Amino acid sequence: MDRKKLVVIIGPTAVGKTKLSIDLAHRLNGEIISGDSMQIYRGMDVGTAKIRQEEMENIRHHLIDIKNPDEDYSVAEFQETVRPLINNIASLNKMPMIVGGTGLYIQSVLYDYQFTESPSDPVFREKLTKVLQEKGTKVLHEQLEKVDSASAKNIHPNNSRRVIRALEVYECTKIPMSEYILNQEKHLLYDVALIGLTMDRDVLYERINHRVDIMIEHGLLKEVKYLIDNGLRDSQAAKAIGYKELFDYFDGKCTIEEAIFQLKQNSRRYAKRQLTWFRNKMDVEWFDMTAPIDHEQKVDEIFSYIAGKLEL
Repeated sequence: MDRKKLVVIIGPTAVGKTKLSIDLAHRLNGEIISGDSMQIYRGMDVGTAKIRQEEMENIRHHLIDIKNPDEDYSVAEFQETVRPLINNIASLNKMPMIVGGTGLYIQSVLYDYQFTESPSDPVFREKLTKVLQEKGTKVLHEQLEKVDSASAKNIHPNNSRRVIRALEVYECTKIPMSEYILNQEKHLLYDVALIGLTMDRDVLYERINHRVDIMIEHGLLKEVKYLIDNGLRDSQAAKAIGYKELFDYFDGKCTIEEAIFQLKQNSRRYAKRQLTWFRNKMDVEWFDMTAPIDHEQKVDEIFSYIAGKLEL
């Protein structure tokens, strides 16, 4: 089967993915699919560092602003949405490009992971359904947190169907669903150039700190207050770094300075986890973006790699 060509650009927050992806999209005649699990939410622009309309430079972007903050989203839904998108973009003789930092989401598209064929136990499922009816969703979600914290983090407590499914997989396999999926035999579905952007850690952390200061200036507090005022602080969207840290400030539990300090620290830790994930789970060609660099020269270098890899 003729595999579709695909460019993927990954890397930690604040490393420079947005600008580089736009420059490459111009050269590749590309359309960009967001590989970020939080930029899907409308009204959460500042805290997710969402690309602004004027920054897109007429490059078409997909999977931005497709959900309201009270709606759930999952890696399985991302997979189901993105694969047809890749085919559609390719059918227009354009280059599909996935750009983002949510590793599991991107991995789920590149490889033939199956989310529906994991083992099942109808009797155990019925037992959990009874617990749900008698004790509510919180009890089941706490149970999931004990056996599969990664899945619990990605599944909202109110999404009882997915909570029960994750518990069922663990019951059948004694392996957390998050691991079960990743341990499946992996076959690449695309002819992919997988680009990773990295940077000297101190420089990256400095950029992250500066980005948080800019977010505060540009109205992050207003976005957080909107979530609170609309009863959305327990939504999946509100669990994102950039929002949850500021709830304590609005609750009077800490000063704004303390909340910002926590936000910067959590953002740096998240960047570290992103890099660890990409290095351990994916076969990436890394490019160093540490300043000072000649940006155009770096774009040339990465474009040459893509052209060679995909035989353009």
